[in-house]
Amino acid sequence: MTDFFNGIADLFVNVLFAPFDALRALELESWFSANIFSWIFMAIGFVAFVYWMLQLKKYNENGEEDKSISSHSYL
Repeated sequence: MTDFFNGIADLFVNVLFAPFDALRALELESWFSANIFSWIFMAIGFVAFVYWMLQLKKYNENGEEDKSISSHSYL
């Protein structure tokens, strides 16, 4: 049974974590290159935020929403 768990440990340490080890080694050469995934995710988040704000602006300018104070019965 210990060979099974040692095999799982070997799989994770030597195979699945290899890209992270490569990024760790790359950090010594270029900090920006080592954090490329962070930059990509920040760019995707920024684009999604801008798209969301533009959609909210378009919906707000459409004027269909009832903005009166008593628009809901519970108010």
